[in-house]
Amino acid sequence: MSMNITFPDGTVKQFSEYSTGKDIAMSISEGLARNALGIFVNDIPYDLSRPISQDATIRIVTWNDDEGKQIFWHSTAHLMAEALEALYPGVKFGIGPSIEAGFYYDIDLPNGMKISVEDLPKIEQKMKELVKADSPFIRKEISWEDAMAYFTEKGDEYKLELLDGLKDSEITFYSQGGFTDLCRGTHVPSTGTLKYPKLLSVAGAYWRGDSSRNQLTRIYGIAFPKKDQLEEFIKMREEAEKRDHRKIGKELELFMISPMIGGGLPIWLPNGTVIRRTLEDFLRKEQVKRGYQEVITPHIGRLQLYKTSGHYPYYADSQFTPIAVDDEEYLLKPMNCPHHHQIYASKPRSYRDLPVRLSEFGTVYRYEQSGELNGLSRVRGFTQDDAHIYCTEDQLRHEIKQVIEITQKVFTTFGMDVSTRLSFRDDNPDKYGGELEHWERAQKEIKDVADEMQLEYFIGLGEAAFYGPKIDFIVRDAIGRKWQLGTVQVDYVMPERFQLEYTGADNSKHRPVIIHRAPFGSMERFLSILIEHYAGNFPFWISPIQISILPISDEQHGYAQELTALFESKGYRVKTDLRNEKISRKVAESEQKKIPYALVLGKREQELRQVSVREHGVGDLGAKSLEEIEALFASLMID
Repeated sequence: MSMNITFPDGTVKQFSEYSTGKDIAMSISEGLARNALGIFVNDIPYDLSRPISQDATIRIVTWNDDEGKQIFWHSTAHLMAEALEALYPGVKFGIGPSIEAGFYYDIDLPNGMKISVEDLPKIEQKMKELVKADSPFIRKEISWEDAMAYFTEKGDEYKLELLDGLKDSEITFYSQGGFTDLCRGTHVPSTGTLKYPKLLSVAGAYWRGDSSRNQLTRIYGIAFPKKDQLEEFIKMREEAEKRDHRKIGKELELFMISPMIGGGLPIWLPNGTVIRRTLEDFLRKEQVKRGYQEVITPHIGRLQLYKTSGHYPYYADSQFTPIAVDDEEYLLKPMNCPHHHQIYASKPRSYRDLPVRLSEFGTVYRYEQSGELNGLSRVRGFTQDDAHIYCTEDQLRHEIKQVIEITQKVFTTFGMDVSTRLSFRDDNPDKYGGELEHWERAQKEIKDVADEMQLEYFIGLGEAAFYGPKIDFIVRDAIGRKWQLGTVQVDYVMPERFQLEYTGADNSKHRPVIIHRAPFGSMERFLSILIEHYAGNFPFWISPIQISILPISDEQHGYAQELTALFESKGYRVKTDLRNEKISRKVAESEQKKIPYALVLGKREQELRQVSVREHGVGDLGAKSLEEIEALFASLMID
């Protein structure tokens, strides 16, 4: 018996029934067979050793594919678990998934044992020994009853609890060497593939994210197939540590987290507030050009508002407990959009009024576990640069194009490379609201605009919001890291939920379409990325202090104050150092504070009405006239 195998380019070839992914890869080339990590059969991930029993469309993945990396890292999580079981007999295992960059495993250590970062090299060394053993990953289908018996004998209550939710599911075990785990897969062919593992950190994590349950030990790691890839990662990680926004934020006095106020609730200090307000003003000017109207909404709302929108109970686990007020329940605002929908609905609308573009720098609140909080990047209170556009279906494509353009301008202004994901729905109807025909129209409009604008994009099935497809913008920072930031969402669901209407040219009632849009995403997370992107060396136009004026002696104080008044009158942010200190120390401190330009004033500069200019990170630029330096500063500002 033979079967037809369809390749990604549409080519169809015949293979013997029960051929494996390894067989198919080998038929193409020995190189592919050597580098293949898994195969997708009709979009279902298979191990390369698993037989294929019928006609299928296949896709072989390697390290160069995101799915290949996920398979590689998930397999390394099992490798680490095998090492842990050898080193810590009686250890119990929670879950061990791959993540965006690497993997983790949650474990429960016996007899009060603890693992710290000092123990990681020992575990890592054991992993390397297991790599050399080159044990195959073996998949085994097993009955639910046998799986329960296996983990009952091991006394692993975590796996038993997971199995309790899988009574009607296919149960599979994976084994390598002497280790067996409950797992759906997929895995690399053998441990010998996982040549260069690296364990990174240790943290605490509650079982299943529930703070009332056991706290487990979470070990994070990563792995690579080649040594130079690991070395490059370590180099980048060291660079990232130097750029850590928490460290730089403290050094430059940008923000703080106070235990008295609460974790995840950042306070913007004067320097950080300058940067944030400058970014807000930059976006406001762009929005004014495009016809947006700014609004302000409360920080709380009636619980019923979020039940109508669907945010509650869809995201109940990530929201704070409702507040009882006068026999009603209120909720700390998790989203701005329901409030904006009420503004739209506050008066009759005609097709002549559309599009209506409402914008807000609105603060919202989400519950994050304390172990997940991280500086500005994971917080409990944050401000979104939200906007909602209410338009007709005929206006939709034009408005999508406009919001893409404003989002692109934001990222290109900061020198970030941008790629695009079109986040569409998958085949699970339970995840989404609204009519399928509306989804299909919205997805078509998004794709047509992306094609028209020649965006570099890929489609992420299953990545849509529950109320509509979206465009997600993924940026690459100065050291090559990728971040998902701005988003544009097309929504046919909320107009139905909130009964939003406008009167059309036919004098009948119609539903508007809503576009949700946030170029920065959240000001907090964007600033955390921006700080690290620039390593605190901000461009002149957003720097909290742009110019330091440094007189060499008391005789230049008058000239320094004159220049301070001149530059401040032109809107620049100036710090003048009149202390009785050596000029070398003043210059060094200006450098430490990462002030873009230091103007040194001595006797000669005062006599000639000049300044001696030092650029941060560059050094001495020589003497310049006041006209020259004013022209330089003006050229560095954003219109």
